[in-house]
Amino acid sequence: MTDQRWNSGGWAPPPRPQPQSPLQPDPASPVRPYAVTGGRTAPRVKLAMEALVSSATAEHREFSHITPEYQAISQLCRQVRSVAEVSALLRIPLGVVRVLIADMAAEGLVRVHQPQLDAGRPDVNLLERVLSGLRRL
Repeated sequence: MTDQRWNSGGWAPPPRPQPQSPLQPDPASPVRPYAVTGGRTAPRVKLAMEALVSSATAEHREFSHITPEYQAISQLCRQVRSVAEVSALLRIPLGVVRVLIADMAAEGLVRVHQPQLDAGRPDVNLLERVLSGLRRL
């Protein structure tokens, strides 16, 4: 007997499991997020969650020497994204994303555009772009 299920249209095959991204933790996995960062919990440079990140790598660059996490961030940031967006889209903790992006920036794999603070207040245009991006999610 095949593993088919009944639905309103008749018998149908079971749904296919969705592949997980390299950064989506398997619920049964014993690996903790800090293992991805080598145990570090803070980035080497201060990185605001609204900072914008863009990929600095060519589209057809050889990725065999970088980690799957770096690959996913690099591919995602071909479009400019905030650090918070990267965290949300890859479903990994913000602190881990900050550490990874700071390391990638030091290696020249991404460009980080920190918000310009005017007397301690963020740029209104930047906040509007971040809000627009969050609404698209």
